[in-house]
Amino acid sequence: MTTLAVWPSYLALLESGELELRAQAARRRMESCDLCARRCRVNRLGDARGAACRTGALAVVHGHGPHYGEERPLTGHLGSGTIFFSWCSLRCVFCQNWTISQRGDGVETSSAALARMMLDLQRLGCHNLNLVTPSHVVAQVLEALVLAARRGLRLPIVWNTGGYDSREALDLLDGIVDIYMPDIKYADDAAALAYSRAPGYWAACTEAVREMHRQVGDLVVDEDGLARRGLLVRHLVLPGGSSGTRRVLEFLAEEISPDTYLNLMDQYRPAYRAWQHPPLDRSTTTAEYDHAVLLAAEAGLHRLDAPRRR
Repeated sequence: MTTLAVWPSYLALLESGELELRAQAARRRMESCDLCARRCRVNRLGDARGAACRTGALAVVHGHGPHYGEERPLTGHLGSGTIFFSWCSLRCVFCQNWTISQRGDGVETSSAALARMMLDLQRLGCHNLNLVTPSHVVAQVLEALVLAARRGLRLPIVWNTGGYDSREALDLLDGIVDIYMPDIKYADDAAALAYSRAPGYWAACTEAVREMHRQVGDLVVDEDGLARRGLLVRHLVLPGGSSGTRRVLEFLAEEISPDTYLNLMDQYRPAYRAWQHPPLDRSTTTAEYDHAVLLAAEAGLHRLDAPRRR
């Protein structure tokens, strides 16, 4: 069992002044941005926007509020306090939220306004602060967190990411994030490039997940079943074996931990431009998903959050 001397983690850094220093360091990195695994080196503090994320100095927010559709250790009875960031460092052709991630629907939001959203979620009683698609807005999140923590924010932070995070960003987040929740989308770089325009995805994602686990360890839940700290991984089973599920599961069991909490997701449905990319133009079959569950058991993963299928 992990000992939680200070919880949430960022409170210790707030007291020492390190949290503000991290926010300042993240902002400086935006001058030649390497805050996602693309490392596009664009000066986002000037007039330029990220090569894939299309985001400049201000975060774009689509919405915020309690969310009850997340994993059980996050949702509890009062919901996970989500902030949905617009745009994304990935360009997934099957994204179900493409109007947010690809079209950028949302409002440019200052750090002060973002801090108020964080505090609103706490006032609503949410169990955690769930930052959805935050990889490209690390600096803006940290600036807002400084302001919110000074005003009494005490929610643990969930880093809800597509897995295409840079080591530079994760170094800044060390000791700040309590719960990392990355997707591992693909085990094959060709698929990642074809479907998400993400070069070197496997190496970037596995390096990121290793570092996340080093920082927070296996998922720890309290007596009410709520997540307090640790790694929670999502893997969406794509049709036709496109996500390379066997390799993903073996990586988690052998190189991370057989105690990894895994949400093996079955909800793939064609969306956005998936129709142009067979076999993504069809849903995952029951047989394909059941095979993925069997592979998880064979790999030795036993903390499996998987729906029952008929």
